[in-house]
Amino acid sequence: MNASSQERIEDKRVDDERVDIVIAGGGYVGLGLALALKTADPTLDILVADIRPTAAIARDERASAIVDAGRALLDRLGVWDEIAPHAQPIESMIVTDSRLRDAARPVFLTFAQGPKANGPEGVETAEPDRPFAHMVPNSAMVGALAKAATEAGIAIEAPQAVEDFTDEGSAMAVHLADGRTVRATLLVAADGVRSKLRDLAGIRTVRWDYGQAGIVTTVSHERPHNGRAEEHFLPSGPFAILPLTGNRSSLVWTEKRDEAERLVKEDDFVFQLELERRFGKHLGTVKVAGPRFAYPLGLTLARDWIRPRFALAGDSAHGIHPISGQGLNMGFRDIAALAETIIDARRLGLDFGAVDILQRYERWRRFDTWQMGVVTDVLNRLFSNDIDAVRLVRDVGLGIVDRMPWLKRLFMEEAKGAAGDSPKLLRGEAL
Repeated sequence: MNASSQERIEDKRVDDERVDIVIAGGGYVGLGLALALKTADPTLDILVADIRPTAAIARDERASAIVDAGRALLDRLGVWDEIAPHAQPIESMIVTDSRLRDAARPVFLTFAQGPKANGPEGVETAEPDRPFAHMVPNSAMVGALAKAATEAGIAIEAPQAVEDFTDEGSAMAVHLADGRTVRATLLVAADGVRSKLRDLAGIRTVRWDYGQAGIVTTVSHERPHNGRAEEHFLPSGPFAILPLTGNRSSLVWTEKRDEAERLVKEDDFVFQLELERRFGKHLGTVKVAGPRFAYPLGLTLARDWIRPRFALAGDSAHGIHPISGQGLNMGFRDIAALAETIIDARRLGLDFGAVDILQRYERWRRFDTWQMGVVTDVLNRLFSNDIDAVRLVRDVGLGIVDRMPWLKRLFMEEAKGAAGDSPKLLRGEAL
């Protein structure tokens, strides 16, 4: 390389944009992390880039269960008050196990929360008026986060993809789709379970396909759900009815992949008949009240979470079966742990993009994530079959848990996201 070429490169580097952190992914993880960092340290310069247009990011038709620890995080970030009018508290939950042809679905396990819950005698309740989870439309949550992030001075560029990156030692050179190069202390990949950046970083995954798909839609029904969630274990997989505001519920309906694709493509009449067979008549007439779509189900766990000046967060680090309803809440744990790691290092004057600093985040999250991945995998294999001997064992197990208040209480605390070494934001504390 001649001297003039070297001078041109050095001049370009001087002119290149510089920020503290680039976050690839403008969903709830990317926006939540950016807002958590900016709220704790307003001097941070953060760029969020997403390949999707802004309107498409906030148009997610799905709804998610946000556990109490996630609500605490959103409250600390100052967005819960805007989300709350769209949120439906989950006051109780029942678990059944049956076949489609069965005349009745026996309830093997019940959970109730707070004084309003009307569970059977012996059901454990936790803190009064503190539901262990809320159902929230993704559009309301992401919209509130995007609004707050913009008001906080976070740069959100969409559509804008991170095409590649180069570790230069003292900085990460992030190459954007529009031809710009942005240099940052840290690049965070929050670009989904099929993360391009994870692959570019050379991070391998453990991955397998369940041969299932989750059908997601919204339904309306005549009678009120009273804040009750239902998990019906059917031979093809779990059929979850999750309460939304009004007389509406969100469905997460697991089927073999070919069957799920067939059902989604069927006309409204056939789909309605199949829905009624699984939903039942306990809430009166049920009607589809939103778009329906199916997405493949599998397990994806990153073997590593970090590289120099690079970290994974959210689905780019873990994609699990929805049987536990914890996928989104694992993303909240990533946000809280990574934000705390970065802010603590910054206050000590340390390089938060260095591997030894990022290893704290990796240690904090990797074991918990693998543990949850194994649990959801075992639960799916245990409950997505029609083997009589297995059905007997699982039903006896559910019945035993239902009769052990201390064990139910332990499960509830875990479901609320408050168990273990929780980061500050999940406890409602400031960084």
